[in-house]
Amino acid sequence: MTVGQRSVVRRVAVCAAFLGSMLLTACSAGPAPGGGSGDSLTSVSAAVLTVTPGDGTDQVPAQGGVGVTVRAGRITGVQLRDDHGTAVPGAVSADGASWAPTAGLLPETHYSLDAVAVDARGLQAARHAEFTTSVPTHTFIAFYTPDSGSTVGVGMEVSLRFSHDITDRAAVGRAVAVTADPAVPVVGHWFGARRLDFRPERFWRPGTRVTLSLRLKGVEGAPGIYGTQAKRVVFSIGRAQISTADVAADTLTVRRDGRLLRTLPISAGGPGHATYGGIMVITEMFQVTRMDSHTVGLGSEYDIPAVPHAMRLTDSGTFVHGVYWRPASVFGTANTSHGCVGLHDSKGGTSDSTPAGWFFTHSMPGDVVEVTGSEGARVAPDNGLNGWNLPWARWTAN
Repeated sequence: MTVGQRSVVRRVAVCAAFLGSMLLTACSAGPAPGGGSGDSLTSVSAAVLTVTPGDGTDQVPAQGGVGVTVRAGRITGVQLRDDHGTAVPGAVSADGASWAPTAGLLPETHYSLDAVAVDARGLQAARHAEFTTSVPTHTFIAFYTPDSGSTVGVGMEVSLRFSHDITDRAAVGRAVAVTADPAVPVVGHWFGARRLDFRPERFWRPGTRVTLSLRLKGVEGAPGIYGTQAKRVVFSIGRAQISTADVAADTLTVRRDGRLLRTLPISAGGPGHATYGGIMVITEMFQVTRMDSHTVGLGSEYDIPAVPHAMRLTDSGTFVHGVYWRPASVFGTANTSHGCVGLHDSKGGTSDSTPAGWFFTHSMPGDVVEVTGSEGARVAPDNGLNGWNLPWARWTAN
């Protein structure tokens, strides 16, 4: 017997047992007028059940496509189960004339429905139907950070960016979990309709193993729009590297696991282009990248095709990066950038002996850079993975 045959036999057996128990009253009803005990078997219930959809129907809507009604009777029991045996809750109307599920069904799923009703004489009628819900036309997915299997710094947040606006945050929130080993409370916070980030109250403990569980398949994130993902993402927290960029002192102090590694001279945001203050996290690293002022709303102020050792701190374009187009004497003495934290470097991004090359080599995504002494605004918590700037009480209130 194949697995499919065993599944069919199991469903038939369950249905037979269910129907047998509910029909026992009808089969043992009292004798019909003028007949012997055998005449009870010919008694037929006046109740007429209608099950929607009909048996064998495909492409049934997961919402609003299922129900039971009865004429000349009242409904006494309905069981609706998926092909794993999981029951779908439902409710009978006050007059007993109809039943409907009180929870949504999953798309692309086979269901069986068994309904029983009684007429005025107490005789039972039963109906059985099997159907399959439709493949959703509209779906959403979550793009997640960081990647599974990666090792990241202690400031890395788990960030989900959805491909469609989410209106049922509660449903999506129940389908996403982030856990840590060793255990620590991890809480999600929504930034608008398409972004959900997770973090603990304080930076991760080095050596922590973090697991993101996405159980979005079949979850209705917005009316008629369903998730498709069932994923488990696991990553590790590396050493604790927390650097401080002091704009007033023109220095970047690099500490790892509480130990001072090095202090580097910097050139941060100049007049009119103050560097954001606050806690920022390295999210991307590029050996060489192009920086065009048009992409950050600064017109034609600059277009540098090969910026070396670039480490992104914000979505809006703040980086720690190498600078080869200014003399070494600028670093540690003057702030000349358009808001980035600049380190002296050589062209090409190939040297790890320059200040920028050294910092790039000794950094990883998730490392923390805190900017102090700046006249700039504090960085917004959703500008990059910088939710650490939002107090815990406000983070957990969302």
